[in-house]
Amino acid sequence: MNRFTTASFIKAKKDGDKISMLTAYDYSMAKLIDEAGVDSILVGDSMGMVVLGYENTLQVTVDDIIHHTKAVARGAKRALVIADMPFLSYHISVEDSVRNAGRMIQEGNAHAVKLEGGLEVIDKVEAIVKAQIPVIGHLGLTPQSVNVMGGFKVQGKDEAQAKKIIEDAKLLEKAGAFAIVLECVPERLAKIVTESVNIPTIGIGAGKYCDGQVLVTQDMLGMFTDFTPKFVKKYSEVGASIKGGVQSYIDEMKKGLFPEEKHTFAIDEETLKKLY
Repeated sequence: MNRFTTASFIKAKKDGDKISMLTAYDYSMAKLIDEAGVDSILVGDSMGMVVLGYENTLQVTVDDIIHHTKAVARGAKRALVIADMPFLSYHISVEDSVRNAGRMIQEGNAHAVKLEGGLEVIDKVEAIVKAQIPVIGHLGLTPQSVNVMGGFKVQGKDEAQAKKIIEDAKLLEKAGAFAIVLECVPERLAKIVTESVNIPTIGIGAGKYCDGQVLVTQDMLGMFTDFTPKFVKKYSEVGASIKGGVQSYIDEMKKGLFPEEKHTFAIDEETLKKLY
């Protein structure tokens, strides 16, 4: 089984092969989706909402990402593991950015990192790449900027925003990023961006013209029910299945139907007599 690598990303775009990406935050889920054949796994700061129960991603820390990335890396034998750089991990200085990215590789066993933004973070991207750490960019709706954007809104609908996204994509490529996530941008704009750069674009709410797609696994499997973004297609209803299984367990346990004899362990009768 050959590992999917950063070189695989570039080759996939060149060959016209779509790149699959899903999120994971623990060993079991990473192992399952890796065995299913996903190309890359993002340990996203989306864990703030779908795993930790926060309102948004802003409370996720570097230590949170490293902790979960270590678990994911143990379960992923083929997929490229990408660690999300959380809020304030690359916003203060170039030195902090490189150090935090390095921790995700060295301690978390990630293969690459992802960070949000364009022109305003280019110096950080260049420095991280120079430190031999692969970087994925992230443009469009950047959840760490949710307070500035006034909520989770589609980006790039007007000319100025659209032109900035196109230019930022080119800058990220020049800075050494090997791929770019495009989140919540109009489909035709994503097509222009995809055609404007030689590195792959990975869409999430950005339409079919991107070089690949990423979804939050808990969304596409119906496990996270607080809200469902418009761009999510549910491929399963695992959440309902889990609830049904738990309800059956509770019901059988209360009625004395579980555990059955096959779920228990025996003791020798002679030994048992000596215990009374």
